Amino acid sequence: MGRSRNNRRRSAAVEAVVETVDGGLAQLIPDPDRARAWTLLIDGAPQSHVDLDDPEYLSFEYQRRLGHVIDLVAPPGKPVQAVHLGGGALTLARYVAATRPRSTQQVVERDAALVQLVRRELPLDPNARIRVRAADAREGLAKVPDGWADLVIADVFSGARTPAHLTSTEFLDEVRRALKPTGVYAANLADGPPLAHLRGQIATAAARFPELALIADPAVLRGKRFGNAILAACDLPLPLAELTRRAASDPHPARVEHGKQLLDFTGGAAPVTDAAAVASPAPPPSVFR
Repeated sequence: MGRSRNNRRRSAAVEAVVETVDGGLAQLIPDPDRARAWTLLIDGAPQSHVDLDDPEYLSFEYQRRLGHVIDLVAPPGKPVQAVHLGGGALTLARYVAATRPRSTQQVVERDAALVQLVRRELPLDPNARIRVRAADAREGLAKVPDGWADLVIADVFSGARTPAHLTSTEFLDEVRRALKPTGVYAANLADGPPLAHLRGQIATAAARFPELALIADPAVLRGKRFGNAILAACDLPLPLAELTRRAASDPHPARVEHGKQLLDFTGGAAPVTDAAAVASPAPPPSVFR
């Protein structure tokens, strides 16, 4: 009972921050259970959760799954060079900085007003080597030097949809150019039944990378509901056993698909090119209720 009263007092004392940004109406909602934690919403759609006191805490399912990829991209604690396409509240950049000190990171976020809001209300650790650039994700990626990145993470949504130009083989050619030969690409994909977008994205990645893994809720993979799936791709074998163990032990367990079973899942979908690319499907309103 005492904790509940404390939480109510904290919520009353700390007000939400509401501001119009380029992508719509941004809201920073205080977390009643964590003293300096916030959830970012854009036009009512949850985008990120940040705990300024504990940047290693990842609240959202998809962010935890991306966190597993980050944890396994190099030996524990080893600094990496990372590119984040899509910034949000900079949750994953903060996570890399906390778990891999001295890492060098580039964040590309198109919404300059959102970047300003996040920097002001959720300031970064001044010692973190995080450079934030306000630019289109693909244009920003083109400025990354050849073979620079150990990790490229794509988590870009505009109006809750991934823009078409970030879904193609030509986009993945840019990703490959920026990655080191040992580098890993990870993407947050969102889809629902009949999963045509997700199948096409797997086929597209398979056209450019020999090693793939997909981390997702089994209900999403069965086409039972709309949700997120994390695609990891690399030229070298991925740490599948450890990815599988971590995904299965999450509060909301996920399955890891790979190899022939993952390719069979595409159902013969063709790789997506710039000429045929479309944005990912909009989530149904029920997803955010």
